[in-house]
Amino acid sequence: MKPLQISPETAIKLAAELNVPIERLMHMPQHILLQKIAELAKQEAENQHPGKDDRSS
Repeated sequence: MKPLQISPETAIKLAAELNVPIERLMHMPQHILLQKIAELAKQEAENQHPGKDDRSS
């Protein structure tokens, strides 16, 4: 399997966010990595807007 085509800086940040070693990240299948990035983005969005659905007048 070919390593991912991402910059070293991006690899370091992703490995830290996903709590995986860089070596494992670089050989992770692209579709799985994209899924994990989407999950991170969803969690980050929820953390930025807590209680968004609890609007009561």
